[in-house]
Amino acid sequence: MLPTLSPEEYLRYSRHLLIPDVGLHGQRKLKAASALVIGAGGLGSPVALYLAAAGVGRIGIVDSDVVDASNLQRQVLHGTSTLGKPKVASARTRLLDLNPHIQVDAYEQPFTSANALQIAAPYDLIVDCSDNFPTRYLSNDLCVLTGKPNIYGAIYRFDGQVSVFDAAHGPCYRCLFPEPPPPGLVPSCSDGGVLGVLPGVIGALQAAEALKVLLGIGETLAGRLLLFNALDMSFEFIKLRKDPRCKVCGTAPTVTELIDYPEFCGIPNADHAAGGLDTAWEITPLELAARLKAGDDLLLLDVREPHELEISSLPGAQLIPLGQLAAQMDGLDRTREIVLICRTGTRSTRALEVLTGAGFTHVKNLRGGINAWARAVDPSLAIY
Repeated sequence: MLPTLSPEEYLRYSRHLLIPDVGLHGQRKLKAASALVIGAGGLGSPVALYLAAAGVGRIGIVDSDVVDASNLQRQVLHGTSTLGKPKVASARTRLLDLNPHIQVDAYEQPFTSANALQIAAPYDLIVDCSDNFPTRYLSNDLCVLTGKPNIYGAIYRFDGQVSVFDAAHGPCYRCLFPEPPPPGLVPSCSDGGVLGVLPGVIGALQAAEALKVLLGIGETLAGRLLLFNALDMSFEFIKLRKDPRCKVCGTAPTVTELIDYPEFCGIPNADHAAGGLDTAWEITPLELAARLKAGDDLLLLDVREPHELEISSLPGAQLIPLGQLAAQMDGLDRTREIVLICRTGTRSTRALEVLTGAGFTHVKNLRGGINAWARAVDPSLAIY
């Protein structure tokens, strides 16, 4: 039996009650429904806000991160008052303020193959608002194995994608992307940036698809991939087909349980940006400053994009963007010690993998990137 609405809820959801395709029965269905939002960042913010406002009765949010000042340009769930606080705690407070009639479950932990089944079990569908390939493949495989719809979204700079992957009625994420791209080939938003409003557009579309699935109305994006470009305000649709050879939803699946997804995507478990590399391959800002002061012959190699040098840079550093490094590394002096620099140490870690894989042996990564240098050595540089 569906739950009833309180007098306060009748007024709150009155604009839904006026829609024939929703009405009282549909609103009661939403109150009985549940959704798990993976990620409380750029996409997770509008998704969670709109699902809560719409009256989805139980919303789970998974995220192990804390609110950072760099999030506030696009992650509208959070604010200045929540800086440094866990994102899930910030999100829960905001959602319950928006709608006290719902239940919000906060999971302050990484979403992994070890806990995914347990976390996802109570929810009707998954909304994938993650920003990395291991979590996307994990979310997909989880949904296929448990029969839950997967509301997918992705963003980068000015472009976004949305689809509904429901293996019972169409293709899954692996049908579209059977294998992950090589590590470092596709930059994240933290590396390449994202237009602040783009997560709002894509996240709102994800929320709309989730509500349609929960209500059983309209035509979802199952079997279609929506592509959006904010620069020319274009929407395109690509038809997707179920792949009978798919490793998880095909006729003879080989993935029948959750696997080690970072390993599958070729990503080490260590957090490079936080200093997870073997220290033999790293140099701290203070160590680099001391060696430069001593006159050591070091080649400072900046692997950021050219426009980032307008924000901050180290004197004498040579610029080769990460995407051009493989093509230009033959021009580097292999006898000199190279110190790789980026914003936070993530792209420079990828550059380290490129160079060491090509036989370079005298290479170090500046731990924490130029932002760490600004904090420890030169506070006149901007941190971004």
